[in-house]
Amino acid sequence: MTRGTVDANDHDRLEVVQNVVVEAGTASVVAITFLTGTGWEQLTVYHCFTAGRSAVWKDFALYYKIGRNKNGCPSAIVNAYSGKDPLERLERLTLLKSAIWRRGTAALAPGVAPPPPPKMTGEKSDTSGSYKAERVYALMGFFEHRIHPNRSEDDLRALVRLSMANDNDRIAERMVSMLPSTITKTACWYSDDDIYRANLWDILPEIQVAGVTENGALVVDGCRAAAIRWKDFPEVAFVTTDSLKRNIIGFVPYLSWPALISGLGSITTDRAGGIALIIIGVVLLILSPRLFVYSQSGRVLSSQPWFIGVKGAISKEDVEMHLYGGARGHFPRMYFTPSGSQFSVPERSTERGGSFRQYDDAKLADSGRDAGHIYTLIDTCSSTMYYFRAERPPTVCIFTGREGGLGRFVLCSERCHINELHKESVLRMPTEISQKMELCGWLALG
Repeated sequence: MTRGTVDANDHDRLEVVQNVVVEAGTASVVAITFLTGTGWEQLTVYHCFTAGRSAVWKDFALYYKIGRNKNGCPSAIVNAYSGKDPLERLERLTLLKSAIWRRGTAALAPGVAPPPPPKMTGEKSDTSGSYKAERVYALMGFFEHRIHPNRSEDDLRALVRLSMANDNDRIAERMVSMLPSTITKTACWYSDDDIYRANLWDILPEIQVAGVTENGALVVDGCRAAAIRWKDFPEVAFVTTDSLKRNIIGFVPYLSWPALISGLGSITTDRAGGIALIIIGVVLLILSPRLFVYSQSGRVLSSQPWFIGVKGAISKEDVEMHLYGGARGHFPRMYFTPSGSQFSVPERSTERGGSFRQYDDAKLADSGRDAGHIYTLIDTCSSTMYYFRAERPPTVCIFTGREGGLGRFVLCSERCHINELHKESVLRMPTEISQKMELCGWLALG
């Protein structure tokens, strides 16, 4: 590999050249040229494909405007290759992908001629036709393992094949856990950005890509999945904190029927005593509901794990009433998430928690342009509520990765006619929830 000396402050053409020879006689020459005088940045990648005794070189010339790139992408790439500011492998590849993807077409920049291809003895240049996935083939010059181009495949299929050929980077697996600003109808796993502002290298995937279907769906293995219940609120078994006072109060209602029976049996022999026992029994019967409610009003220690879906925004008090009944006390039964969904608002206090304001925000969104697309997910394992937006109600929740101290859980709807799942939203929930979910086989995410 040869490198030229690169400085982001130079006025003339800056060039970095990589010459890498890999398996099966396939070679690549990658040239990054910065034409600062014209305001355009050029990336040219030459790939060599063996064809009998001769080699065919195909060049992919990509141009994009500089000076308006976010996060200093061109400067970071130049500094990384010059040795000024080295980047981690995945971060460098992600920046290169962003730079290549930023350009709209493969057409040359106005007034800029492409550089001549490298002169190779005994080899010919092939410039006929175009590749749909030329951006991926340009990107693969920076990967250790290459793939053979195919004129019929698109960017997403080629990106999956490139990711599978370079398992250490696991780009496709990381994209599954990201929530883009717009989820496409096909290849929903693909993501260029993340609503939670996480980078590709911030996500630690827990799944592995096994392949891609004819429809372009991603086949993943190692998922933990759980169904989301939409029918009604189930009867949830739960355990509360132990208290002697609540135990005694909870036992008192059971004395109502013995008192009534004893009073009716002794009213003939001891009229005053019988009437007193009957009155005590009736009073205990009347107070029994309140006494039972108080006996179950402790803090919930653990509960049966359920994912419950509700269309629209439901209040915390209604959820507590449906799941645990009434309560007498100051112990909350459900909590709002501080950073788990797109409606999350953290509470400004010494304790980490979600603000009650997100319920109002979700109600407002449900009555605006997102009417009919706002849903509530209730997790009884962590006693947390999540408001999110989705085109269709998700029926499956799968655990795909971790980031920022929380797990990434993808909410998917089912497409039974093609046997695929479609990503509707992504929530950040406690990682320990995944231990309650079932480990399943291959899933098609399309």
